[in-house]
Amino acid sequence: MGVVGLGAMGGGIAQLCVEAGIETVGREVSLELAEKGRDRIAHFLTRKVEKGQLGQDARDAAVGRLTLTADLGDLADCDLVIEAIVEALEPKQELFRELERVCRPDAVLATNTSALSVTEIASATTSPERVVGMHFFNPAPLMPLVEIVRTELSADEAVNAAFALGERIGKHPIRCHDTPGFVVNRVLIPVLNDCIRVLDEARVTVEDLDAGMKHGVGWPMGPCELIDLIGVDVHVHASEALWEKLREPRMAAPPRLVAMANAGLLGRKSGRGFYRYDG
Repeated sequence: MGVVGLGAMGGGIAQLCVEAGIETVGREVSLELAEKGRDRIAHFLTRKVEKGQLGQDARDAAVGRLTLTADLGDLADCDLVIEAIVEALEPKQELFRELERVCRPDAVLATNTSALSVTEIASATTSPERVVGMHFFNPAPLMPLVEIVRTELSADEAVNAAFALGERIGKHPIRCHDTPGFVVNRVLIPVLNDCIRVLDEARVTVEDLDAGMKHGVGWPMGPCELIDLIGVDVHVHASEALWEKLREPRMAAPPRLVAMANAGLLGRKSGRGFYRYDG
């Protein structure tokens, strides 16, 4: 396995792979960043040992299965490579051009994009049949779902390989075609946007809106809590991407969320969003 980008998403994906016994090459733009990614993975695996969810030997073996590099050429022998870099089309297309050059012709190339077109990413290559989407949800080690996204040109072999990997690392993979937002975000993003509009229109408090959706609909987490967890900026970015593709009013991020993102009120990761967070 190869994982390009060892940030929050890529690090989580790499952790899943090494825990599943898969030799994994993690690539970052510098070895310093790669080592930071490995340290985060080691930390989370140590937490599992402390909770009795993983043995110390298994933890050490898992960390040992992760090889770090800053050279894309070190992915040459990988059977499947997952890209988890910045959520922007041009950098992803440039990366896939390079991956096509350095990887084996039979290697599957997957993108973890949540809102961009897998087809557009694949169009940067001369072998789009081996490109698929593998959309993990954050945090990848904990969220059970992975969307396996087929473009019009994806080969069955590539889709099946990605699906099999999802099962091997303990996920529940579902198949879908390349449409804006795929399955979950196509449903979830406009619903969350509606919730924030209701927050202002009904003049309900944040706490009462969350309580209403938890106790009236059965959601495990209220919409404001969920957006704080996702990251206000991440949600706004995904909303804008869907709005650009679909031009449906419900896809556009509500002004309240845009203002929060601009003010740095990003949710849990910044310590304050709809709620305040300590530590």
